[in-house]
Amino acid sequence: MALLFLAILVTAAISNLVHADIGTASYYNPPYIPTKCDGDREEQFPPGNLFVAVSEGLWDNGAACGRRYRLRCLSGPKRPCKRRTIDVKVVDFCPFTPCPSTIMLSRDAFAAIAHKHGRKINIEYIQ
Repeated sequence: MALLFLAILVTAAISNLVHADIGTASYYNPPYIPTKCDGDREEQFPPGNLFVAVSEGLWDNGAACGRRYRLRCLSGPKRPCKRRTIDVKVVDFCPFTPCPSTIMLSRDAFAAIAHKHGRKINIEYIQ
């Protein structure tokens, strides 16, 4: 019975890893509005300001607006990662050209998963 339980746990862990994508994340500073998704509407921002702007690869010609991602920090300079995942909402297209990361986090979102030792971290994310 214990072996069956262990097999189920291992299978669940592997299936979660298979569907996740790996990328990089940085943070950007206010002002956050206007955004490419909802302009000047303050209501677009989720509680806790856990929102992101995405790079061209995730933008999908604006279809990314409102998408939710679960992400976690994997690594970065000086061991920045906190041991937690966060759920974020896409509210904008990356404000920089070229975009320095796969996902640009609000300052609050970055602080929720990493210590600010650096500006760029490696992340795992899933929609």
